[in-house]
Amino acid sequence: MGALPPTIDDTAIWDAWLSQFRLPILNANLEVGTFEALSEGAYTTEALAKKLGVDARALAMHLAALSADGFVEKRLGEWRATHLARTWLHPEATGFWGHFLGSIDRNEHLRGRLVESLRTGKRPGAGVDERPVGWEQGTMAPEVAANICQFMHAHSQAPALGAARQPVFGELECLMDVGCGSGVYGIEIARAHPALKVVLMDLKEVAAEAQKYVDRYQVGAQVSTAGVNMFTEAWPSGPDGHFFSNVFHDWSDETCRDLARRSFEALPSGGRIFLNEILMDDDYTGPFQAAAFSLLMLVGTLGKQYSLAEFRDILESAGFTEVSAQRTGGGYYSLVSARKP
Repeated sequence: MGALPPTIDDTAIWDAWLSQFRLPILNANLEVGTFEALSEGAYTTEALAKKLGVDARALAMHLAALSADGFVEKRLGEWRATHLARTWLHPEATGFWGHFLGSIDRNEHLRGRLVESLRTGKRPGAGVDERPVGWEQGTMAPEVAANICQFMHAHSQAPALGAARQPVFGELECLMDVGCGSGVYGIEIARAHPALKVVLMDLKEVAAEAQKYVDRYQVGAQVSTAGVNMFTEAWPSGPDGHFFSNVFHDWSDETCRDLARRSFEALPSGGRIFLNEILMDDDYTGPFQAAAFSLLMLVGTLGKQYSLAEFRDILESAGFTEVSAQRTGGGYYSLVSARKP
């Protein structure tokens, strides 16, 4: 029957991909003593981080994943080990699995990165203010841009189809896909809304690659590209909507606030901002896919997966109102939206 076109459901692929974190997360937390400490008492994230000598922000991501898998639980803001962890992961328990789990873990590279980032709160090998690889200098080699776009295009087809089905985009005249990568989101949104103009904005090398996808899908009459460094250069004027997918999760809270401010300043009154992300629960106890993706951000960027509550705070700090979110049906993704008064 041959190959089939993409659908909006790629959750099985995500589950397989993110399952790589399950065993290394357990072994990393066995190494720093998380289960032993939480078997003996209840702690807030900050108090537990102090006891273990680790970074609280990174620990919160680990605890979310462990909670989603049933090893720890959060009650009234404090964490405890569950019966499962006290039985099988406490180093003094008769049923302790720790030695065996460590011996069969073949992903030593990932485990090492998880432990290092847990202890330091930084991307392994990165300086405090260093931006993610490929963007730190505001430029990249064309072959690097091509590889990034190829990966992101495959990675994003299902959530792009899910986002494109949202009727809110039909209310806009021009949407700018900020940090567009291959342009997969902007292209699919344009195809779903023929009256909508779309601008694909990214670094000039990435924008050049995005143009190749525009040509491939024959949407040049509707979709244009703009080579712009979103941190140092003026944003194109005209769009009444800004769309970011998997952009805010690359960055620190401070940088996300800067991006929200830049978007607010560039949009007209009544303009909309959209963040397409896999959201953490508001109490930061899961779900596993968001928590594991957050750990991927921790070891590879300066970011994490944010909750809607965190995004609301970030967007409102820039002046946006009417913050809301809904699942798009595109895998595990949600579309956060807000308006400039």
